[in-house]
Amino acid sequence: MNCLAIDDEPLALNVIKDFCSKLEFLNLVDTTTNPIDALQILESHQIDLIFLDIQMPNINGLEFTKTMTNPPMIIFTTAFSEHALEAYELNAIDYLVKPIPFDRFLKAANKAQSLHKLQHTHQTPIQEFMMVKADYATLKVSFRDILYVEGLKDYVKIIMKDQMILTKSTMKHIESKLPQQNFIRMHKSYIANLSKIEKIESNHIVYETEKLPIGNSYRNAFYSRIDKFKL
Repeated sequence: MNCLAIDDEPLALNVIKDFCSKLEFLNLVDTTTNPIDALQILESHQIDLIFLDIQMPNINGLEFTKTMTNPPMIIFTTAFSEHALEAYELNAIDYLVKPIPFDRFLKAANKAQSLHKLQHTHQTPIQEFMMVKADYATLKVSFRDILYVEGLKDYVKIIMKDQMILTKSTMKHIESKLPQQNFIRMHKSYIANLSKIEKIESNHIVYETEKLPIGNSYRNAFYSRIDKFKL
């Protein structure tokens, strides 16, 4: 599950980061001390679960949750127990009171994983291709053939080994169509096919003769995914 942690205390974020690193099924995409910044992260990444503090400046975690039309699963992490009832009324997965022991964190994470699996149990089989409009035709593009996707304002380029397709779309839309287990947003202008990367050097990924930058705001999430493949 792709996770996001929001807390105005950096030390609390470090605890969540450490706990997430111990669990194979949690991929901590990013952390932030500012709920407003979290909106941009939610816009640019597919987030399944948020670890969310309640008492924060400007807007608290409960109010922040109410602003989202279709929020991900939420586990509240707070030093105050009196908000538990309201948290559960917002359909929170769990309510963790700081300092959070790891076994209690694990119980909450397992609960979220079970719900996540249940939500995806009856989904249709994973699609292996997408249909893309280009010029006056609609083309079938197999996911396994894509090297990377490049964003160009209102258009995206789908780069394959022997072909390039230009289609009118946004990066967010094209990202939602690509299977998360194989693709990752590694720059505001690029989505990478993990299985096609030949080399990573100097914060760039290499596809044969192509060398693409890894964006600063995407770097932690990218290397977190890459670490799972290391020997």
